[in-house]
Amino acid sequence: MLTLIACKKEIAVVGGDQATNSNLVQVLCQEGYAVKMFNNASEAIIKAKEQSGIVMIADNYPEQGTVLTEEEEQQITEKDLKVFIEFPEQIGSAKKKKSTTLNLERIVICDSLSPQLNKMGLMSFNRCVINELEPAATDSAPLLVAAKVAGFDKAVYGLDNTPTIPVLYKKNNHIMVAGTRISNFASYAYRPEKSTKQLFEYIFRWMEKDPELTFKSWLQFVNPSFEKKTGLPKNAGAESVRKGVEWYYNGHMLVDQNWKHDWVDKYIGDGTMPVGPGLPDSLKNGDGSLGVIEGHMSGIDCLGRQMYRYWMRYDVQGESAYAFASAGQLLDEPKYTQVSRNLLDYSFKEFRDGERNDPSSPTYGLLGWATTHKYVYYGDDNARALLGSLGATALLKDTSWDQKIVEGIIGNFRTTGVNGFRQGRLDEETIQSHGWQWFYNRDIVNAHPHFESWNWACYLWLYSQTGYKPLLERVQKGVSIMMENYPDGWAWTNGIQQERGRMLLPLAWLYRVNPNEQTLKWLRFMTDELLKNQVECGGIIEELGNASKGSFGRTPSNAAYGLTEAPLIFENGDPIADMLYTTNFAFAGLCEVAACTRDPEYLKALEKMKDFLIRIQVRSDHFKSIDGAWFRSFNFKDWNYWASNADAGWGAWSTLTGWIQSWIVGTIARTESETSLWDLVSRKDVEKIGNEVINSMIVSQLPQTEPEQE
Repeated sequence: MLTLIACKKEIAVVGGDQATNSNLVQVLCQEGYAVKMFNNASEAIIKAKEQSGIVMIADNYPEQGTVLTEEEEQQITEKDLKVFIEFPEQIGSAKKKKSTTLNLERIVICDSLSPQLNKMGLMSFNRCVINELEPAATDSAPLLVAAKVAGFDKAVYGLDNTPTIPVLYKKNNHIMVAGTRISNFASYAYRPEKSTKQLFEYIFRWMEKDPELTFKSWLQFVNPSFEKKTGLPKNAGAESVRKGVEWYYNGHMLVDQNWKHDWVDKYIGDGTMPVGPGLPDSLKNGDGSLGVIEGHMSGIDCLGRQMYRYWMRYDVQGESAYAFASAGQLLDEPKYTQVSRNLLDYSFKEFRDGERNDPSSPTYGLLGWATTHKYVYYGDDNARALLGSLGATALLKDTSWDQKIVEGIIGNFRTTGVNGFRQGRLDEETIQSHGWQWFYNRDIVNAHPHFESWNWACYLWLYSQTGYKPLLERVQKGVSIMMENYPDGWAWTNGIQQERGRMLLPLAWLYRVNPNEQTLKWLRFMTDELLKNQVECGGIIEELGNASKGSFGRTPSNAAYGLTEAPLIFENGDPIADMLYTTNFAFAGLCEVAACTRDPEYLKALEKMKDFLIRIQVRSDHFKSIDGAWFRSFNFKDWNYWASNADAGWGAWSTLTGWIQSWIVGTIARTESETSLWDLVSRKDVEKIGNEVINSMIVSQLPQTEPEQE
């Protein structure tokens, strides 16, 4: 344990490196405090001037807490000192009763501590360890508690009937206690950073009896790349692409043989919770030949280390191949293009095995969802993997994977019903039991763009290559039904906004292959609906739709917080952009809309969205594994990474090599190259392969009526 006296009239530092280099000591030194450090509380109390302040830092957190004896407590009272003690093992006669490691709990402000720290306001100390003392070290109500509570930045349901753990309280007029270590706030990634600063201002106002005290400087290790209104350099787009693809290396997302067994194979389990600790910086990066893992989960341990998701999914392979090919072409970097090739080789070999590679199987051509769940087929995951593969192969100018791409598209198409809908998830057993023709002839409607719309984009591209009319006809019917049902008839996953964003890409491509008045009307209407919600800085504000249609809506109670997937917001108007479900896909779609219409308003909106994404890209020298990433959440009002962290798997601070990183990197590269994804994939020529696959997989196995090619 180390203690320190903080007084603006003196300066002296004594003690070990761990305490001397703590975030709080760094800030106090920057603020001009005179800091004298001691190895024990007794010496500090004896040498402290009367009515001065003492901070007791937990130097061995989380293994050992701080100790203040009964005698030392009496001396504090006699000298009228103000003492702040964190992570206590003992205070006077009160000794540690138990330690609790937080999981879903958040930090709740129980009483207004300042104009900024309002009652029921929320903070996150992640999975910190909290010591509780017995008998209780105070009879007064705590200032902060840890509790599982719902809400965006406020505990909306209050704390009634909700278990709480004291986090900050006053033992008496002389001693303030933090149940956990808060002095390493930046290293432990406590958020929001602005609230953490205000919390320490509150503590030091109490210690120094100065109600006007503020800190001019602060320390935080995770920042957006640029402030909201800072001018961007001319090469900001290209540098964002470079940073975005280098993040795969910073975080060791590319699997290498040297650590695959000890990390991926160890933590992937059965796929239900493929989560483990972060990868050491010393590990070697792979080259794509063994694939890419998912990314970070939102969970952060008590020392600020972010957890990883070690699942091996097909969609992120094809999507990441697109990111690497885009960066390789834009930056003229052969290393990136080789990774793209390797990812494509890996993905089609690993996820097209077994029944999926048997021409007589009704699941032929489909792509297994994950190495642990190859029997599961999500249409939207297949679509994103295939679209990423299309973009990558077009950039690489390599036809090696064309047949498998086409077979994948047709594998999905022949399990799509007569109205153009496929449904969200199919499985091996069901498809094998019914046969693909049963699905192909189904009269099914699923007005849920999240699951349906990007498959339509695949079908439209293949139609443009082959002229096979059912591809266009089923898309047109599906789009027509979807638009007729908007908005109240739409199902939505984590918000209605993401569903709008998903529709832009297929509508733009439908206009490419069938540029009539109705298609243009749909395209403009849906684009305008989305852009109504583009805020000034360029992001798309999240929005909940009709509650009866949502899969994962507002968290209904404190007890339900963290049990399912969930939105980042609690109610409409919360100033949050979502890079996992909305702004990322809207960005890719808006690029296609702007390219096919050349509408000045859409071009302007696209540039604003690009500007926003460049600015909010994570910058961190301290946490290298997230440097260059995009977190799922961004609070564009406070310009920080904050939101409700209720999502059980993909919370506010999650990253994803596929959905998030790939489409943002790829689309920034498209705008830098003044092109679109359609421009790229239209350069491919699969007419011969496409018609051969269509004939073998569909036409030859159906009763013939009339030619279906144009």
